Amino acid sequence: MSTSPQTLHRKRVVILDRGYGSYKYEEDVFEAAGFALEVYAGDPQDRDAKLAFAQGAQGLLVRGTIVDGPFLDAVPGVKAIVRYGVGYDNVNVAAATVRGIRVANVSGYANHSVSDHALALMFACARALPLGMQTFKSTYGHAPRLDMMEFRYATLGIVGLGQIGGTLARKARTLFGRILASDPYVSDARFDTLGVAKTDLDNLLGESHVISLHCNLTPETTHLIDRRAFGLMRHRPVLVNTARGPVVDEDALLDALTGDQIHSAGIDVYSEEPPWPRLDALLSHPRAIATGHYAFYSETAMVDLQTRAADNLAALLRGETPPDCLNPEGTL
Repeated sequence: MSTSPQTLHRKRVVILDRGYGSYKYEEDVFEAAGFALEVYAGDPQDRDAKLAFAQGAQGLLVRGTIVDGPFLDAVPGVKAIVRYGVGYDNVNVAAATVRGIRVANVSGYANHSVSDHALALMFACARALPLGMQTFKSTYGHAPRLDMMEFRYATLGIVGLGQIGGTLARKARTLFGRILASDPYVSDARFDTLGVAKTDLDNLLGESHVISLHCNLTPETTHLIDRRAFGLMRHRPVLVNTARGPVVDEDALLDALTGDQIHSAGIDVYSEEPPWPRLDALLSHPRAIATGHYAFYSETAMVDLQTRAADNLAALLRGETPPDCLNPEGTL
């Protein structure tokens, strides 16, 4: 795989954000399609250097790079973009569409790893596992907290019933007494198929003992869980966020924990990453369990992510429309 400076005389696909141990699969896919694959190895924050590296490329693979209108105007040869991952809030799909550039993500690659992680956070919070480890000697033989629920008597509320939320619903059906879900963008048939009760967000917040967030980050969902939302939580629920950090107002979350409005919180994503030092008070709260944005990870999920990202980009460059295409109306 080449990491040399761009060579404008041949067709190129470039990866602008490193993060994986090998790109052998991508290299093989694009070599077979007649493209040279090159990986940017410079400063990940240097936008100008990335733009220079991408000159002449027809396809881009990105993770965290902000791809907006000015970025696209500076790389006029680009025909297709794929983001490694489910979320794509760093890629302006509308700006790409008006420029005839098609965009895809990799939806569903981490359905099981993220839903497993959400379940792990639920159990860890409900059973006070970190606190139990910290007080092992002083509380041996006694529960570190008295307010421990049994899930069979509890209501789980799922916010966002897409692929990950749906996978969680299937796994949780035998664990919880009842499952509610809120998602205005999926059909009634999906609720029925998954065996969950459809409700609105306010009712879900008021009825649930455990709340798990699985919605995309959009202007509508930014700070979806704010001070008003915490005020609706009648059952002091466990709150789990493996979706996107800005879905939760973290200042309001800290106040809700301190004010005993919620039982505990399991958090894997943050509004700023890495989240320290700004969120040190939240990260160190005795009823918060914080993990380092790795809910997406499993060995299986990573293989799926890389192979499908490469296959999606190759399909877009061939003029095809893979299922993960975000703007099928875009033209090459």
